[in-house]
Amino acid sequence: MSKLLSEKIVYFYRKQKELVRLKENKCLKCNSEEVAEGTDFMPVKPLNKKFSMGSNKIYTFCLNCGEVLSIRIENPMKFKE
Repeated sequence: MSKLLSEKIVYFYRKQKELVRLKENKCLKCNSEEVAEGTDFMPVKPLNKKFSMGSNKIYTFCLNCGEVLSIRIENPMKFKE
């Protein structure tokens, strides 16, 4: 097996492992399962709608080490035209 192919397989395996950890809400950095959600109340606003209120970002993070596991938009429908 070539080195490039083996590196791609290792990369794919690591990414699959990270996806499983995210689904389980397990920290990728310290393996803790203690996670919480919060917001910074700074809305993301559509570029094409100057007067839109936008939508807050929701962060999922580890309570043990502070690693951010995911960021999502609270109301993505505000961005559909």
